[in-house]
Order: sequence, then C-alpha cells, then structure tokens
Amino acid sequence: MPSIRSWPSSRNYTVFSLWDTYRAEHPFLALFKPDRDRDMVESMLAHYDQNVLKMLPVWSHMANENWCMSGYHAVPVLADAITKGLDIDRKRALEAMVTTSRQPWYSGLGDYMKLGYVPYDHITTAASNTLEYSYDDWTIWNTARLAGDKEVEKEYAARALYYRNVFDPDLGFCRPKYADGSFKEDFDIMQTMGEGFIEGNSLNFTFHAPQDVYGVMDLMGGEKKFTAALDELFSKDLPEYAYATNEDITKDCLIGGYVHGNEPSHHIPYLYAWTSQPWKTQYWMREIINRMYRPEIKGLGGNDDCGQMSAWYIFSVLGFYPVCPGSDQYVLGAPYMEAARIALPNGNTLEVKASGVSDKNRYVKKVLLRGKEYDKMYITHGDLLAGGTLEFVMSSKPNKSRGRKASDKPYSMTGKVR
Repeated sequence: MPSIRSWPSSRNYTVFSLWDTYRAEHPFLALFKPDRDRDMVESMLAHYDQNVLKMLPVWSHMANENWCMSGYHAVPVLADAITKGLDIDRKRALEAMVTTSRQPWYSGLGDYMKLGYVPYDHITTAASNTLEYSYDDWTIWNTARLAGDKEVEKEYAARALYYRNVFDPDLGFCRPKYADGSFKEDFDIMQTMGEGFIEGNSLNFTFHAPQDVYGVMDLMGGEKKFTAALDELFSKDLPEYAYATNEDITKDCLIGGYVHGNEPSHHIPYLYAWTSQPWKTQYWMREIINRMYRPEIKGLGGNDDCGQMSAWYIFSVLGFYPVCPGSDQYVLGAPYMEAARIALPNGNTLEVKASGVSDKNRYVKKVLLRGKEYDKMYITHGDLLAGGTLEFVMSSKPNKSRGRKASDKPYSMTGKVR
C-alpha cells in the first residue's frame, strides 16, 4: 500500500520544467519571490527523499518524473538559492546534488564520469549532455565551496571543465565524440537534428559554458574569433534545412542563427559583456525583444515553457540577466523602458531608470548605482537587494570605452584570456 505523507509547513510544488526554468525563472523567484523559490527547492528535496532512485527531479510532472530533456537542472536551482542566501540546509542540499550527479545509469553519466564526456555512439545527444552536466557540476563545485566541503569541491572543480572535452579546436566549435575519443565525422554545425545536441545545434550550444566564458573564448582562439562567432550567429540566417524537421525550432523564433525560441541560447546575447565590445549586447537585446515579444496573438517567439520566456523578458527589460545561475551576478544589458519601480521582498525599493530610451537611444552611455557612477558589466544580488536607484544614461551611439577593464568583467571560472 502506498504511504500518505504530511507536508510540515511549506507548500509542495510540482510541474518543474527544469531544462527551461533554471535559467531565468528560478533566479527571478530567488530575487523577487524568495519564499516561493524556497518552497520549490524544498519540494525538489522532498522528491529526492521520497523517490526510490535518489534523484532530484529532472522534469517533475504532477508529482511524477517524466524524464523530459537532459541534464540534472534541479542542481543549479538549489545552488542558486543557496548562493543568494535563501534558508536552505546546505548539507542536505549538497548531498542531494552530489548523489544525483553520480547516478551511472542516467543518460550517459557513467561514461561522463569515466571518460570526461558523454560518447555519441552511446547517447545521441552526447555533446549537449556533456555541456549541461559540466555547467551543473560547476554549481555543485560552488555550493561545496560555500559549504566548506573540500573533497567535493576538488572533484567538481575538475568536472566543471569537462565541457572542454567536446570542443574541436580545429573546427572552433563543440562536436560530439565517440567512445574511442574521435570526433563525429560528416558534422554540420548548423543542423539541429542528429548532430549530438538536444533541440539545438553547435552554433548555439558551443556557447553553453556560462561558468567559464573566458575558457570558451580561449578554446575558440581568442576574443576576436569569439566575437566574430557571436556576430555571425546573429547576422547570418540559419538555412531552412537545418531546422525543417525540428518541431521546437521554427523560423519565427530565429534571429539569424540565434534561436530565441529555445532556451539554450537565452544567455548568448549577454556574452558580449566579456569582450571589448559590450555595447553589442545593448543592440541585440532590443532587437530580440522587438522581434520575439510582439503584441499579437502569436507574438511570442517560442513556447513560454512554464515561465522561462517570460522571466527572460522581465529581466531583460529591466536591463540585467542571470547568465550563470548559481553565481550572485546579473550581467548588464540595457533597459527597454524608461522607468520601473520594484518592491523588493526585504522591504527595500529598487528603481530602474533609463530616461529617453528608445530604438534609437538603445546604447548605455553610463550607469549610476545609487547616484555613483558604476562601470562594471554586472551587478550583484546584494546590490539589487540594497535597493535605491539603478540609472542608465542612454545614447544613440555606443560608449566604446565603458566596461573594458578586466575588473569590470563578469565572473569566469578560469579567468581572463591573455
């Protein structure tokens, strides 16, 4: 007979589309509705406690696991909540995170732990699995660091860099490998089906190491090649053959080859912040919002996916975005509207101002945080919770000198490329 369990205090949640929502939906809740995010984390931990496989949820659907998509993305949700100071038992959460990430039967994880990557001849989405596991493992590393667990910290510092093992230096992009260490032959970086990636292609997924942006830049051959790849992604149309048989990627969710309608690309416009051309984020953010969020019946460029597309929009119109959930940083773009006032959960008020912002005046001349000039290309969770005014002074021309110093750049695990 099944047992009936009582819920001691908080609400129990289900329907966790975690492949989507770990990116912006849960960071949004951690910032603006932390009590709700905490209840969701506790629900995920209860799922771990009560299921026979000892796994955090992958895609919890009506309290059942439907195993949709890939990765173990409850892990970054827990990590993000802990990093941002929510009342979570770190030891209990870290145990659940580590146990989940060591299940050898789950979608190539046994090979990943042995080889440092998921082999394509064993799993058809091998390259994206490797990239996703590596990022999730970075969040375990960071949580272990915060919890003072040196043994786990050491193990996952290595696993956080496994994304490198599917990077083809000759190609300059990620590419699936076979178990014998050779790369897949007859490879098409534009094709979204059958090339080792889940609902995406190498053009987009190559940038999926938000924990180590400078590391990706280095693998691509330096900043110039990295920036050129970003430029081409946005400006060169993806040929129809590359997405014709992929029901999740359609022409109306594309800008060039950038796929806004599917979540693995959502952080990519912000990656210019790590380069010497951060104003390009400001340009493309407004293009994406104008084209992908239209006031029409079919105006959303993709599936909202349990709130991820909406959370991306809210962050982006405010002018900042959590590129690497699990860190305490939000990368700066540019606000879409002139003013917003937000009542923060701690009782403070955050005002975001961008007087005169428009399609023409889309570039940031300077930023003032509580009246003082602020040159960094990111803002921290603590800065936002302190409230006050975050003011963007807008211009029709980019300020090409702002945010150029190494100290102004967002976090990257392996530091700046030389």
